Amino acid sequence: MLAFVIRRVLQALGVLLVVGFISFCMFQFMGDPVEGLLGQEATEEQRRELIERLGLEDPIPVQFVRFVGNAVQGDFGLSYRLARPVSELILERLPATLELAFVSAIIAMALGIVLGVFTAINRSGFAANFIMTASLIGVSLPTFLIGILLIYVFSVQLGWLPSFGRGETVEFFGWRSNLGSWDGLRSILLPAITLGLYQMTLIMRLVRAEMLEVLRQDYIRFARARGLSERAVNFGHALKNTLVPVVTVTGLQLGSIIAFAIVTESVFQWPGVGFLFIRSVEFVDVPVMAAYLLLIGALFVVINLIVDLLYFVIDPRLRSDRAGSH
Repeated sequence: MLAFVIRRVLQALGVLLVVGFISFCMFQFMGDPVEGLLGQEATEEQRRELIERLGLEDPIPVQFVRFVGNAVQGDFGLSYRLARPVSELILERLPATLELAFVSAIIAMALGIVLGVFTAINRSGFAANFIMTASLIGVSLPTFLIGILLIYVFSVQLGWLPSFGRGETVEFFGWRSNLGSWDGLRSILLPAITLGLYQMTLIMRLVRAEMLEVLRQDYIRFARARGLSERAVNFGHALKNTLVPVVTVTGLQLGSIIAFAIVTESVFQWPGVGFLFIRSVEFVDVPVMAAYLLLIGALFVVINLIVDLLYFVIDPRLRSDRAGSH
């Protein structure tokens, strides 16, 4: 187990190093940082002073090593657009994105697993067929269109929920949260549903397919032959063995929720890192773009590592196979 963790950690560090190199190349080939920070009216003396302060006169390998060292310490330089440290901008907006992703993931996993199990157990019923047909909407429609439709129905026509912004936030130990106020909960509902709808339908269809496959296995027939109730067979045996591939996809989808929250944050004017990234692309704010890329890469790596470790908890066959190999 320890050797497995060490190997996965080393692989994760390698992936992050590659992502860091891509981010560093963005600094080199996308715009002039001096012109972005000082403007075109800066004097030659001001330009030379800034070049020296940023270390842009050093060889490329030296700059890359310094970039990696600074990134490890959380220092991503200054924003070209706002002239503020990028790490401060990220930390200000990260709670909004993480909360939105968390609520979206909870909605997607809860509804996806429940509906997937329901449609698998009642696969011939009208309700199950209706749910499977309706789920095609979540897969087919683009995220921005779903968001606009929800805003039109629940904000414009019914007036039940806010159409933009984060609403009232409450501070908990330095963390500003939507979840501590009624206005914040109302504000996060529409973007969370918009962001989690595709993941919910994907998880539901995966759970249904895996559940149907497991229910056809011989040990399920043997469990029924022993006189176990349908509830015990479905939830004690079938669902437990369905969760291994579900954990994989759910973990990867959690990373995708954070990475692709850009569209949802833009539609709902949600003040997260995705919306910050969109504004940075408009102004070619390379340090912010590079920091966002590194952040998303780190999140995917950490989530994949957690998913790999959860395999050992959920599936005892993996533990026995690894023990037998030694």
